[in-house]
Amino acid sequence: MQSHTPRSAAYGPWLVGLGAALWGTESAWRIPLNELFDAKVIVFWEHVLILMMFLPILVSRLHELPNIHARTWGFLLFSGFAGSAVGTIFFTLALKYGNPTVVNVILNIQPVISTIGAFLLFGDRLLQRFFFYAGVAIVAGVLVSVAHPTMIGVSFERAGLNLGAGYALMCALFWGLSTVAGRGVMIGMSLGLASSMRIVVGLTCMTLILFAYGKLNGVALWPAAAQAHPAKAIVWLVLLASVSGGLPLLIYFQGLRLTRASTAGYFEMMQTLAAVCITWGFFHASLHLHQVIAAIVLIGAVAMVHHVQRNVEQHPLPAGHHASKGITEG
Repeated sequence: MQSHTPRSAAYGPWLVGLGAALWGTESAWRIPLNELFDAKVIVFWEHVLILMMFLPILVSRLHELPNIHARTWGFLLFSGFAGSAVGTIFFTLALKYGNPTVVNVILNIQPVISTIGAFLLFGDRLLQRFFFYAGVAIVAGVLVSVAHPTMIGVSFERAGLNLGAGYALMCALFWGLSTVAGRGVMIGMSLGLASSMRIVVGLTCMTLILFAYGKLNGVALWPAAAQAHPAKAIVWLVLLASVSGGLPLLIYFQGLRLTRASTAGYFEMMQTLAAVCITWGFFHASLHLHQVIAAIVLIGAVAMVHHVQRNVEQHPLPAGHHASKGITEG
């Protein structure tokens, strides 16, 4: 495992949060693109454009490939498959078919999944205070993501287990596990190689998926709706791939290099905060007082999650000592 200074550990989670927040801007481009392309085709083009941007980085890092361990490759393949390709498809489909309230609530279980994964795979120690602040962060994330909290129960009752809810559940599962895998990648790879290879893996997965669905052809890749608005399609795709794709990936992976996976998942909730701001600023959705208050509480809660878990890093257990399967008092 790579070592890092206390200072780098301090700002690492905030880089994760910044990257996730930039990912949250994708709704500004992905929602209108849903009117022009199939969800899987959007993700395909997104990966094509990001790979074009990352190609110089990839070429400059190819000499590192022989030194990468098989375990790191495994983490990379899963991260690219689960997070970069499949998870993004499920997110796009959830936006398209789901009740927005239900989808936003369900996606907040993502950090819980990453915490469980980090605990089981990396043995992350979790102080008891961690669970309190993590719970506060999840509740605040739910309140930030829904305009009318009193409608949560009604929305679930009306929507039931429909396609949108199912897609959101799968997205949360794949993205949560992808956070854990991404941490494993950054332990064994440089930032440039990890970020560009994740896109290579994601693009390979998307190409195979489109082939399997019979969409790897000109008509599906550039349908009539896109032909009718080519300038808008190109601009939205470029913005999706750059502002909401390539740039946040670099920032996010650098943050993961310095952050435990159990902590990173909660800073990824900044994506929800950014998405709410986008729907308010771009799509003129109402921003309610409870969302503003919840946003402040969310930022404070994830900061405390980091503060609590930094005590674990600064006060490691003596060699051979096991603290109740990784959960300790604090």
